[in-house]
Amino acid sequence: MTSAPAGTTTTGTTGTTTAPAPVATPARRPAVRLRGVAKEFVPGAPVLDGVDLDIAPGELVCLLGASGCGKSTLLNVVAGLERATAGSVESRPAALMFQEAALFPWLTAGRNVELALRLRGVPRSERRERARELLSLVRLDGAADKRAHELSGGMRQRVALARALAQERDVLLMDEPFAALDAITRDLLHDELERIWRTTGRTVLFVTHNVREAVRLGQRVVLLSSRPGRVVREWRVADEDAERLPGQITDHLREEISRHAR
Repeated sequence: MTSAPAGTTTTGTTGTTTAPAPVATPARRPAVRLRGVAKEFVPGAPVLDGVDLDIAPGELVCLLGASGCGKSTLLNVVAGLERATAGSVESRPAALMFQEAALFPWLTAGRNVELALRLRGVPRSERRERARELLSLVRLDGAADKRAHELSGGMRQRVALARALAQERDVLLMDEPFAALDAITRDLLHDELERIWRTTGRTVLFVTHNVREAVRLGQRVVLLSSRPGRVVREWRVADEDAERLPGQITDHLREEISRHAR
């Protein structure tokens, strides 16, 4: 991953750290700030326990962890879909993109995006053109009139991304959006996400269980422990780390999984 968009502040050091969440100045508060966040669905069985995390405006952070460690739950808490059992959650307005595109099959790609614009209060006279602009941003020119069954998996995810961007939220929460795609399509969408992130300046929290995907996309990689989930390690990603970091992170991930299995 190369440098952040202009004006983005980042924190941390290259390599493995166990430092607390980065500190933002009063003039530039984090886009997302979590302090001591815990979540229980069943009393006495915490899914999350004491999560501390700051994400700076315009930063792209990858949240990594084993299956079932609470990554999706944490996104839902940030999005306001779930209430934390304990702790504090501060976030700028956020849009959530799921693993499945979840397009309405009876609507065209353009109409799926227009629906988000409608819910945001965009006048009807402006929706079609704005939807086409967003589809163009995700490189789907000419696809506005196609329905979901006429689109490939990668194209459907691009429509879902355009729909999320249509909400005009400061923060984009992405819950393993490329996990079900083949390797070549996933790699292409990595490039597209990075381009769109730079173009829009959105703050992105991207959940994955794929170590190489996390290093490829993130300015920072944050590792959650196995359940209950808490931040146990983080890495600041620089270009020269692309070869060595996946091995380091994989070792720590295996350690967390082994600790949970004992």
